Amino acid sequence: MAEEMVTLETRSISSLAKVFADEELKASPYKKGSALANESYSYQMAYRADRLTKGIRVKVISPLEASIELSQVGLVPVELAAYANHDEHVIRGTAGLYPDPLYSLSEEEGLALLPNQWRSIWVTVNLQGNSQPGLYPIRVIFETASGDQLAEETFELEVVGESLPPQQLIYTNWFHSDCLATYYNVEVFSEEHWTLIETFLRTAVQHGMNMVLTPLFTPPLDTAVGGERPTVQLVGVKRNGTAYEFDFTKLERWVQMCSGLGIQYFEFSHLFTQWGVKHAPKIIAQTEQGEQQIFGWSTDAGGEEYGNFLNQFLPELVAFIRSRDLEQRSFFHVSDEPHKEHLPNYKQASDRLKAHLEGFPIIDALSDYDFYEQGYVQTPIPASNHIEPFIENQVPDLWTYYCCSQYEEVSNRFIDMPSWRNRILGFQLYKFQIRGFLHWGYNFWYSQYSIRPINPYQQTDANYAFPSGDPFVVYPGSNGEAVLSLRLKVFYDAFQDLRALEKLESYIGRDQVLLWLEEGLDEEITFKQYPRSDEWLLTKREELNHKLKSLAASS
Repeated sequence: MAEEMVTLETRSISSLAKVFADEELKASPYKKGSALANESYSYQMAYRADRLTKGIRVKVISPLEASIELSQVGLVPVELAAYANHDEHVIRGTAGLYPDPLYSLSEEEGLALLPNQWRSIWVTVNLQGNSQPGLYPIRVIFETASGDQLAEETFELEVVGESLPPQQLIYTNWFHSDCLATYYNVEVFSEEHWTLIETFLRTAVQHGMNMVLTPLFTPPLDTAVGGERPTVQLVGVKRNGTAYEFDFTKLERWVQMCSGLGIQYFEFSHLFTQWGVKHAPKIIAQTEQGEQQIFGWSTDAGGEEYGNFLNQFLPELVAFIRSRDLEQRSFFHVSDEPHKEHLPNYKQASDRLKAHLEGFPIIDALSDYDFYEQGYVQTPIPASNHIEPFIENQVPDLWTYYCCSQYEEVSNRFIDMPSWRNRILGFQLYKFQIRGFLHWGYNFWYSQYSIRPINPYQQTDANYAFPSGDPFVVYPGSNGEAVLSLRLKVFYDAFQDLRALEKLESYIGRDQVLLWLEEGLDEEITFKQYPRSDEWLLTKREELNHKLKSLAASS
């Protein structure tokens, strides 16, 4: 007797929906949208079968077919979904399996349909200015291995004949090269490691990252006091008594590789330890006794020995920068997240650097306005929930950041947060003319304080330290390539929204854009106050695209 054919339900839904396997699909049908000519556009195809069926083929038929990529939205365990005092704007606040990684569809194995579970396919249309303006149908078809069609959905994408301008926002998502070496078990700065670095950086650049954390010495970040992370030191050091020699060969390779990938800016790693500015980073050198660690947790940040080292190192680094025309591309750090009680330490360290780094921007994540007001940091990076004093005082070229602590009211991209809370950032960055955005976790695959490696597919919270998803937005692929998260895709959409707003400004001016942006809202947009819905974001972006289309036609 012939086996009964599987029954498959499907629904086109927006990229802002999150599809859970253990509940009914809540997302409304979303069957048409628009994108500018050089944009990356995403939506999803949700599906549910009535029985287990393997080997399903998913294919696309569209005039845009060459630009379309399909991914399966995978599930990961979320144990620390949110802190106990989280606000109401999370999806669940409970442990479970959540959608996040975007896996390539296996041509050999096909797709497995699991009985009575809603899942989704992520559809990405990578427009690169090669398609004429107009309406394009995108047919996504599910077939059995023998070619029998099970279901089909058609999405209509309008390509608008306007293009996004180049990204002006400076964006860094801290790139942890040691995590790559650890996860893939390769020697630091071996050829295998360089290949991994280049591959993962390419993905970061494709999603808006144009500044990279550059480890002059092993970055003193997220490290237990007295502990250490694997040595990832780009600058070679040789010590002869109290004199030092420096080798910039690896740094030269790093700069050339990153520049070739599209990195525009280099943020040189912090020259003092995190959370207090008390010590030097781990620095390895060739000495009379062989290779040794010469600075680290035992080093007094304000001591004469480390001061002597900086007095010799920084002039040579500046000479390297100038000889390669990197002056406008180089940024420096003192120490990450100092608090008010660390102000004297920070001042002393800042003064040491300023003696050699005049003209170079010094940027640090800190949220106390006193650091800026007293002149200790030129470019402060306040957290998004502490940014108001900086905005009120009209700090020029203002940056912002968020991390685990920004979990009430403001935008963030934890796995348990709705995607509108991720994407709204683009509108906020535009309104407040934010120059740069920083996040600490592109690929942090260690437990908190870097005590041990973790498997990010099994533990998404750095060993119960941060709300799941905060430490990373990419996963390590078995082929040495980055597995994207849907959060990274949505986050990049925020940057595209920002650029589209800048395009609109070129037509009607900033004041008119701001009026349009807040049209119909009961309250003005701030970092804590904004429309909290998929519908508002999707509708507003569609309106923006059609305004651009109309303005272009009449110009």
